Amino acid sequence: MSARARVAFGALLLSLLLTTASCGVGQKQSGLPAGTQATIDTVTSDLARGDYDKIYTDASEEWRRTARADESRDNLERIRQTLGSVLSRAQLSAQERGGDGGSGDAQRRTLVVSYNTKFERADAIETFTLVQREGRWLLARYAVNSNALR
Repeated sequence: MSARARVAFGALLLSLLLTTASCGVGQKQSGLPAGTQATIDTVTSDLARGDYDKIYTDASEEWRRTARADESRDNLERIRQTLGSVLSRAQLSAQERGGDGGSGDAQRRTLVVSYNTKFERADAIETFTLVQREGRWLLARYAVNSNALR
């Protein structure tokens, strides 16, 4: 087998592995604290509908401190217009911090969940940062890393 054929076969194999490992947008991810998947699903649905004002309103205080409503809307709209709709998403990692973290506040929990996401026009790494406030998980940060956004 020529070197070119081996590279093509390797790329095909990698593509098949990534496709097999990815899940549909509507599928649930396991291993996340209770309530976090529902928050991610709600944000994802709001993004798909273009309901950026709802995302801003429902987000944590941390989100609203970093951007005004119009800035938040413009940034989310730019992501959607550039990348298109989500086709599939596979969880890469989930890291939980806090719980009591020495501050004595058992409610101060943060969860950072990253996904390998296939959008209509490009692939990206999506990261949702959630914070727990009064027993509810709220969006604190949403980041998308893609060459298409540069």
